[in-house]
Amino acid sequence: MTDFAARRGFDTVSQRAQLRRRHRAERRFQFYGVAALSAAILFLALLLWTILGNAFGAFQQTMVRLPVHFAEDIIDPQGTRDIQNLGVADYGGLLKRAIRERFPEVTERRVKRKLYDIVSPGAVFELRDMVMQETETAGTGEIGIIGSTRNVWLTASDDVDQFLKGRISVETPEAHRRISDQQIAWVETLVQDGAIERHFNTRFFTGADSREPEIAGVGGAVVGSFLTLFVTLILTFPIGVAAAIHLEELAPKNRWTDLIDININNLAAVPSVVFGLLGLAVFLNFFGFPRSAPVVGGMVLALMTLPTIIIASRTSLRAVPPSIREAALGIGASRLQVIGHHVMPMALPGMFTGTIIGMAQALGETAPLLMIGMVAFIADIPGGLFEPATVLPVQIFIWADSPERAFIERTSAAILVLLVFLACMNLTAIIMRKKFELKY
Repeated sequence: MTDFAARRGFDTVSQRAQLRRRHRAERRFQFYGVAALSAAILFLALLLWTILGNAFGAFQQTMVRLPVHFAEDIIDPQGTRDIQNLGVADYGGLLKRAIRERFPEVTERRVKRKLYDIVSPGAVFELRDMVMQETETAGTGEIGIIGSTRNVWLTASDDVDQFLKGRISVETPEAHRRISDQQIAWVETLVQDGAIERHFNTRFFTGADSREPEIAGVGGAVVGSFLTLFVTLILTFPIGVAAAIHLEELAPKNRWTDLIDININNLAAVPSVVFGLLGLAVFLNFFGFPRSAPVVGGMVLALMTLPTIIIASRTSLRAVPPSIREAALGIGASRLQVIGHHVMPMALPGMFTGTIIGMAQALGETAPLLMIGMVAFIADIPGGLFEPATVLPVQIFIWADSPERAFIERTSAAILVLLVFLACMNLTAIIMRKKFELKY
């Protein structure tokens, strides 16, 4: 009896020790999970903070105020006010004259070149657009801009902009920075006179790409992304939904449909650059479509996105309870009526969600678009599906490879625009799912 009790007590102590070990292991596992989640949130917050910190500067642009005399003998010597003649006038000469008059003490030619560099080369086009716009809108008898002198806010160069934002330090030796001591002295003089201000950079959202970072914008890339995704959507949604309905509801289950299922699943895992090579060989070289056009980019992304949409649509169709089909067939509905009136309305929210997620994936792709030439420098906003264009990921890729310091801000700001774009698409998927979701 004593031996039995001793053995019984030994077993109880062993079981309690084992239970404590299991509890400790469970607590360690929970700790590891919380630590992993905290590390992920920390790294994500650090990434977003870095992007926001760099992107903030891109939303503000340094502007220089100069008194510009719009001399008629330079802009329109004939006095015809013809728009074509106004567009080719020597606005660069007007700009240089205004800068020289602002700093009349500068007389040496070599020093003048440095003086001209404090204003962006794009300021010439700002003067041209100002003249053409006011000439077109001016009524008969009104005193126009030509022949007058006005204080005009013009875009400063990227070096001046980066210096005033603290990106370029004065303590750095002059030989190792892009702005000289003499240029800094001129900038400080303008600051003291109130001729330099920082304005909201609307050009970043409305302009296209440029070699000069201070006048570069994402407007062209945003329009190109919209056009490319439009082509992708009109191709993938009807084809993907129709293929899913046929494979899930109508096609017989045999080895051929099994083979198609395997190939669709395999295509969803194919690297995106392979689709780019396919688009290069088929759409460009065989059919002769224009390079760097949204219609070609949309077709290439449609090939890449189609397997994802088919899989998501088939999953949505499988989620519809079989009792819905059986009840509809039991009251005499045909096969197409069952699909169109009962199955599709219930599966549509999932199809919409899968389509938008597939479109969001296509929006972030770069490799297939590089293969079809959408990496080209595009200085104009595209006006159609067959005009040269670029997209946001490719624009980010181009800017990230640029040596100018100001392009770092533009790259981060473009990434932020892309993230907002993706967040809006995912939010749209959630809203559409809630709106069209049916309860049964």
